[in-house]
Amino acid sequence: MMDANFASQLILILTSAVLFYVAANDLRELKIRNELLIVLTVLFFAHALVSGRWVQLHWNIGLAVISFIVMLSWYGQGLMGGGDLKLLTVALLWTGTRCVLPFLVIMVGVALLHALLGYLGWIRVQHVQNRMKVAFAPSIAAGLIGVFMLGCLRPIH
Repeated sequence: MMDANFASQLILILTSAVLFYVAANDLRELKIRNELLIVLTVLFFAHALVSGRWVQLHWNIGLAVISFIVMLSWYGQGLMGGGDLKLLTVALLWTGTRCVLPFLVIMVGVALLHALLGYLGWIRVQHVQNRMKVAFAPSIAAGLIGVFMLGCLRPIH
């Protein structure tokens, strides 16, 4: 029988690999595939089950739903893409209220660095209606992987 701590870590490693793929794909194509978002969501529920975090599930789901509703208005204003909206919602599902602050700090720091590199012309960006568009999935992925590495989602025993 597999140890719960080992299973939890294995799921985090697998999730990190999927996040790397999502980020690389978004950098290349500026698209985030829905199938990958479903995989990340299934991995979240598997992790919640094996890590004992299912007892806090209502907080994670609540944060994700409220955030989705707020970000939907940003999407409607053209401030973020639909894939980014969905990926960020899934990431907030993972972090819950307990790990949201370190996630946001890492994500915003990486996003600012990414925007600066785009402004300097060192990475590919799109220019739409006098605005620069950069892939946001790498920043979201970095934030979530950073939370994993900080140990914020350790199993509850």
